[in-house]
Amino acid sequence: MEVPKIDALLKRDPYLTDHQEEIRRRYGHFSDVLAALERQEGGIEEFAKGHRRFGPQVSEDGTLTWLEWAPAAHSLHLTGEFNGWHRTSHPFQGREYGRWELVLPPKEGGQAIKHLEKVKILVNGEERVSPWASYVLQPSREKQAYDGVQYSQHLWSPPSCERHTMVHERPERPTSLRVYECHIGISSQQGRVNSYSDFTANVLPRIARQGYNTIQLMAVMEHAYYGSFGYQVTSFFAPSSRFGDPEDLRRLVDSAHGLGLTVLLDVVHSHASKNVADGLNRWDGSDAGYFHSGARGEHPLWDSRLFDYSSWESLRFLLSNLRLWIEDFGFDGFRFDGVTSMLYHHHGLGTGFSGDYHEYYGPDTDSDALVYLMLANHLVKTLLPKSGITVAEDVSGMPGLCRPLEEGGTGFDYRLSMAVPDMWIKYVKELQDEEWSMGHIVHTLTNRRYQEACIGYTESHDQALVGDKTLIFWLIDKEMYTGMSVVSPPHPVVERGIALHKVIRLLVHGLSGEGWLNFIGNEFGHPEWLDFPRAGNQESYHHARRQWNLVDDTTLRYQHLNAWDKEVNLLEEERGWLAAEPGHVSTKHEEDKVIVFERAGLLFACNLHPSRSLPDYPVGVQEPGEYRIVLDSDWEEFGGHNRRDRAVPAHTLEHGHNGRQRSMKIYLPCRTAVVYARVA
Repeated sequence: MEVPKIDALLKRDPYLTDHQEEIRRRYGHFSDVLAALERQEGGIEEFAKGHRRFGPQVSEDGTLTWLEWAPAAHSLHLTGEFNGWHRTSHPFQGREYGRWELVLPPKEGGQAIKHLEKVKILVNGEERVSPWASYVLQPSREKQAYDGVQYSQHLWSPPSCERHTMVHERPERPTSLRVYECHIGISSQQGRVNSYSDFTANVLPRIARQGYNTIQLMAVMEHAYYGSFGYQVTSFFAPSSRFGDPEDLRRLVDSAHGLGLTVLLDVVHSHASKNVADGLNRWDGSDAGYFHSGARGEHPLWDSRLFDYSSWESLRFLLSNLRLWIEDFGFDGFRFDGVTSMLYHHHGLGTGFSGDYHEYYGPDTDSDALVYLMLANHLVKTLLPKSGITVAEDVSGMPGLCRPLEEGGTGFDYRLSMAVPDMWIKYVKELQDEEWSMGHIVHTLTNRRYQEACIGYTESHDQALVGDKTLIFWLIDKEMYTGMSVVSPPHPVVERGIALHKVIRLLVHGLSGEGWLNFIGNEFGHPEWLDFPRAGNQESYHHARRQWNLVDDTTLRYQHLNAWDKEVNLLEEERGWLAAEPGHVSTKHEEDKVIVFERAGLLFACNLHPSRSLPDYPVGVQEPGEYRIVLDSDWEEFGGHNRRDRAVPAHTLEHGHNGRQRSMKIYLPCRTAVVYARVA
């Protein structure tokens, strides 16, 4: 790799000048690893084909070659249905570099081990699942109750006629990213674990019609505990079998591409489940293997294992994992979970991140983890130069995280604006409407590093989980059970909640980033909270589903929120404000509770006052001409009162206002948001 051109980085943020040597050192470390990969493995792309070499590999003639890395093990044996569960008849042979290999010739007329046959690896005599397993199954409910939940490995090697062949091309990388975050299992209206197939048939079309161009799939990497939301991964190379088989997932991704949807995977490389029998923990009999040994290999809050990013084989495992999801399943990129935990030795625990740059460039930063993320971003962009997208879940605000590698950045395309949903939940939980600060809202929505793209959101899965509630439920609460009918006049609490939900989402969509994210169901104000079946709720699925019946029922007000969400997305598709320069805020009036900003040639005006409507309100604009309303939260189709005449234009005046060269006067009813577009 060339020397990083960090001048642009330093010009953008002169405070980085004091840390330029550390930036260069990190880039040098990244370059050194790339060079070593080139010398020893034939390059990073070849290195990331571990899933083609390790684990069970079936050749065309049916021969099975099984390679594992288990440096601390003293014996490996393969047992299963193919040998009547004999425990010693099929030993692996020790190879160099801690590897073990077994070769099984084909049986007469078929594979050495048949498709779907159950197998186990005995490591030092203990039953284990291969780290490279591509298909694992849960036991029956009766066996779970007897044995505990332990997944078992099954050989996935269907005949070619049963494999799904992708027919749709990947969409090119969207200019404006509008992400629909979704969980397959909870996507059914019924109280059950939903399937890849049902999601493909019934949910994907909803998402496309709603104006989203990207889906982000959670909980796909196999996890033994359903309630972990997919964040306690046990089998990294296996798509979760509780939703269907691998071919069903391929059909889902292919169908999404056919609808023009980019597909991101929520990838968990920040930690791994502590499960031993069906996870990576103590795989080779030691507390190390793919992880750090001792205390450094344990996450004290998540009760999970932490990868050793300095380990050659850990890098092979994780980078190959990314390549598998891209090439075998068609994913277009990744949202990396727990990036803050990866970046720092303290994992972000007990750290407020004051913004002092020594927090980012001091000894607390885990350079090995940072280099792994640089390698991961490099690999994704190499494999998917036209469509690859990477998103970082980082709350620390590390500089350069979302700048190109060649600048000395980490290479992510986006980071999540994680402070934004926290602010809104605090506002609706703890403050009266009159106490809301327009200045603080604007600061939180716009407080991001210049030219480092962010994805804004009002709530993700985090805000929907049990112990919290959805934004709409904080706003309306128990009145949602009786006050959402359009047949009767709206209850004041319901009217307030619906009005604020629309305004808040437009503010975040328009002002807080270069992307937008919505969690499944929140587009129509899904009520209550999300709670997976567990002993504490008598294994109930009541809160682990999406009540599509609510939005489909034309007698309920959920339809209005859904229509608003759709029209905001479609207007963004037409005008492209997410891909434009950040919005210019001209008004943040505390007494009037008004926020006005311009972005992508549009004027956004929001009145958050609980009771004061403002006629002939002056707003600043830069460009002269006639402006017409293109979107209004007060329109009847969005559950509003039609207090603004959509046919009446506004015209600019030749005197400035709030730092803008011109102004115009508009009507701002309380708790509404309006978008004007210049037409002449």
